[in-house]
Amino acid sequence: MTDEPEVLITVRDGLGLITLNRPKAINALNHAMTLAITDALRSWADDDAVRTVVLTGAGERGLCAGGDIVAIHADAKGGTAGADSPTGRFWRDEYHLNALIGSYPKPYVVIMDGIVMGGGVGLSGHGSHRVVTERSKIGMPEVGIGFIPDVGGTYLLSRAPGELGTHVALTTARMGAGDAIAAGFADYYVPSGDLDGLLDALRTANADEAIAQFATAAPASELLAQQSWIDACYSADTVEEIAARLRAHESPDAAKAADDLLAKSLVALKVTLRSLRAARELTSLEAVLDQEYRVSIAALGSHDLVEGIRAQVIDKDRNPQWRPATLAEVTDDQVAAYFADLGAAELGSTTAKAQR
Repeated sequence: MTDEPEVLITVRDGLGLITLNRPKAINALNHAMTLAITDALRSWADDDAVRTVVLTGAGERGLCAGGDIVAIHADAKGGTAGADSPTGRFWRDEYHLNALIGSYPKPYVVIMDGIVMGGGVGLSGHGSHRVVTERSKIGMPEVGIGFIPDVGGTYLLSRAPGELGTHVALTTARMGAGDAIAAGFADYYVPSGDLDGLLDALRTANADEAIAQFATAAPASELLAQQSWIDACYSADTVEEIAARLRAHESPDAAKAADDLLAKSLVALKVTLRSLRAARELTSLEAVLDQEYRVSIAALGSHDLVEGIRAQVIDKDRNPQWRPATLAEVTDDQVAAYFADLGAAELGSTTAKAQR
């Protein structure tokens, strides 16, 4: 056991440094960590002692592996989880933090070294200066546990070139440094051996100048190299048609994508596709977060989220029994229910932005 804080927050030489400090859990995010980060960012917004904010993660494995899904499973398994549950309250504060990062008035530099998944994307993908390394592995793996990309993930995915974001979302594909930059999840490539030097430079130079000292050309993007078949297959209007196009395509990568896709929660696939198409039409991160909160709260009461976390994390048998078990059994009404208005429990990010 340790008494060390789960988030380390320091200010020195004009740098507000936030370090996620749960290295054994790959810095998985919980509610208390979310509140600590939010408090720091709000206090620094008008603090002249802080010129630049930096977010990094302790340990060698990654910035953040996502939210604490074991705790989410406990809520979901109860069958009565909703906006007022511990998870519902956590997500509310987490999504407000995502919006705060997206509109932050000072440079927000995030070191996306190692694993950056789910909630880690929410902490990083909306920042002003997003740095990846040769060790970066970035993704939104939600449909693999019966969930739907959130934390502003559908905002980023829906704005990736062509249908790259649809492919990443529906197959849970991992992005390396070159892919993340190409897809709009990151901005700069800095070799991991130069990260200490970058942090030192950020104490004496502004963010753009400091990063320019160490940024180099990113590795080629495998995603961009495959964009032709990805766009051709994922531009379809339904998951069924996407799967059929992938199966029929001559590329072996397309056939593998079909296998990957069809192994995921089928209702989550359909809800995710609708979420991405809708997010593409929404004009702000806040509006997308409002939509994601409705979808997430609905997912919290679903069979597939409980079953997905059980199979992947609790029992680890990797054999989820999805329900419905076929795409044909997932009805339009089931999908539409995920987008139902929450009334007084709405997230309200768009309203909060208008009042600022």
